[in-house]
Amino acid sequence: MQQATSPDPVDDPKGYQDMLVGLVGADDPAEIQAAAPELIRQLVAEAGDLLDRRPTEGEWSALECIAHMLDAEIVASGRYRWILAHDQPELIGYDQDLWVHRLHAPIESVEELLAAWEPLRRANLALWARTPVADRERFGVHRERGPESYALTFTLIAGHDRFHLAQARRALAAVAREG
Repeated sequence: MQQATSPDPVDDPKGYQDMLVGLVGADDPAEIQAAAPELIRQLVAEAGDLLDRRPTEGEWSALECIAHMLDAEIVASGRYRWILAHDQPELIGYDQDLWVHRLHAPIESVEELLAAWEPLRRANLALWARTPVADRERFGVHRERGPESYALTFTLIAGHDRFHLAQARRALAAVAREG
């Protein structure tokens, strides 16, 4: 539904992975992730009362994008730890629309979402910083995408941040145009 501008993660898992890695490019994924909380807070401050308005039926509001970023951080947290603690663990996928619509209905306030997301992000950045470089190549096996190292999984979340922050900005611009 909200993936219209990107490859579908289920139908084209490799394309989706490549798209997220491409959004990171040569940038440091830890720096991208460290900057995301402030970028979200700026977006929220600029959004005013438009934060929870959907641009069209079936498209996420900016607030739902933030809820999804929390869900992705929760999932990534588990994946990071399974990869580092276990030998080639299976990494299951999840249906992001089900998570947003079933776990965030009614949608929480942005303060509640950020109160959960920000400390988890800090913990994940700390885990990255203290993990030996060689251990970043440990990998799990994603059901849809195959082997994914800790380094790749961490990079995917940085690209995911950029993708969904841009999506949230597009949603806000669309609802602002509506008046």
